[in-house]
Amino acid sequence: MENYDVKDMKLAEGGRRRIEWAERDMPVLRLIRERFAKERPLQGLRVAACLHVTTETANLMQTLHDGGADVVLTASNPLSTQDDVAAALVAQSEIPTFAIKGETNVTYYKHIHAALDHKPHFTMDDGADLVGTLHKDRRDLLPGVVGGTEETTTGVIRLRAMAADGKLNFPVIAVNDAMTKHFFDNRYGTGQSTIDGIVRATNVLLAGRTFVVAGYGWCGRGLAMRARGMGANVIVTEIDPLPALEAVMDGFRVMPMAEAARQGDIFVTVTGDLNVIDRPHFEVMKDGAIVCNSGHFNVEINIPVLEEMASEKRLVRPFVDQYQLADGRRINLLGEGRLINLASAEGHPASVMDMSFANQALSLEYMARNAEKLEKKVYSVPAEIDRQIAVLKLEGMGIAIDTLTPEQVAYLNSWEEGT
Repeated sequence: MENYDVKDMKLAEGGRRRIEWAERDMPVLRLIRERFAKERPLQGLRVAACLHVTTETANLMQTLHDGGADVVLTASNPLSTQDDVAAALVAQSEIPTFAIKGETNVTYYKHIHAALDHKPHFTMDDGADLVGTLHKDRRDLLPGVVGGTEETTTGVIRLRAMAADGKLNFPVIAVNDAMTKHFFDNRYGTGQSTIDGIVRATNVLLAGRTFVVAGYGWCGRGLAMRARGMGANVIVTEIDPLPALEAVMDGFRVMPMAEAARQGDIFVTVTGDLNVIDRPHFEVMKDGAIVCNSGHFNVEINIPVLEEMASEKRLVRPFVDQYQLADGRRINLLGEGRLINLASAEGHPASVMDMSFANQALSLEYMARNAEKLEKKVYSVPAEIDRQIAVLKLEGMGIAIDTLTPEQVAYLNSWEEGT
C-alpha cells in the first residue's frame, strides 16, 4: 500500500496486539463482524471515515471492511490518534489511514481531503469536519454521496443546523442519539476516560479537590458522578434550568461559572459551545488551577485570551501547559484544550465503544439499504437497531432478563382493567 500517512510503520505489530486486546471486550461488534463477513451487506461501497484512530475504531474499520466496504480512515482530532493503531490498520488490514498524533491543523485538513479523494458513497464522521469540508470545499463530490453517520453530540448539532438552513445535501443518521450510545458511551465512557486523562496528565489526587463540571448533559452527568466517586467536591455549571435542577437533585452544587471560577481546583468543559471558560474566569481562578476540555472541539476554553493574559508559558509535563499571569498566578491547561480523554489517555474503554460502534456499523447497513427513501436531514438511529444492540450486549455479558407472559401482555394492551 502506498496510499496512507502514518507516523511509523514499525509500530504496526504493537498496534495489532492492542487492537486484538480491545476486540476481546467488544462482543456485539464481533457478532456483527461475523455476520457481515458472511453476508457482505456493504459490498462495493466506498466509505470515508473521520473518527478518533484508536483500537476500538480499528475494530469498527475491520468490521466494515469484512462487510465488503472499501474503507479509508482519517483522524477526527489532531491529538487523538494512536500511532501504533494507525500503522497496524495499514499493515495488517490494508485500510488506507491518514492520521498522526500531534499533527498540525494544516496536516489535519490535508488528511481529510485525502479521505475525500476516495470519492465516498458514505461518510462516517465524529464532529462533522468531514461533512463540513465536503460541503464547503469538495462540493463536486456531493452528487456521489448517498448518506452518512455522525458519532458525537457536537457533530449532530452542526448537522442539524445545516439541515435547518437547507444546506445538508444527503441524509445522516445521528448515532449519538441512540440510547445505547449516549446513555453509556457519553455517561460511563466520558466519565471514566476524562478522569483517566486528567490523572495521567497531572498525577493529582482528586479526593478533597473542588472539581467543576461545565455542562450537565450525559457527558457531564458521567463525569460529575465519577469525580464524586473519587472523593472530589463537585460543582456543576449550566445554562439550562432542567439539567441544572437535575444536578441539584443528584446532590451537586450548582452555580454560575463566575462563582465556580473562584472555588475550583480542576475545571472540565463538556458543553459543545465556545468560550465557556473566558477572561473573567481566568482573572479570579486560584493559583495552580487545572483547566481542561472533554468536548469535541478546542473552543470551550478561550485559549487565545489565556495566551494574551500570560506573561510566560511553559510545558511543565507532557500535555500540561502552564500559563503564568502578571500577578504571579499559574493556570495549567491540559492537552492544548483538546479532548483530554484522548490527548493524554486512550479514550473510552472498549466495552462501551462496543455499543457505539455497533450502532455505527448497523446504521451504515441500514443507510445502504434505505438511503433512497430518506430525505436530506438528520435521522435518529432506528429503535429496532438500538434494541438489538442492547439485547446482544446483555447476551455478551452473560445476563438474562425476564420476558412478559401472555397474561401480562394482554393486561398492558387492555383498557378495561381498573382498580
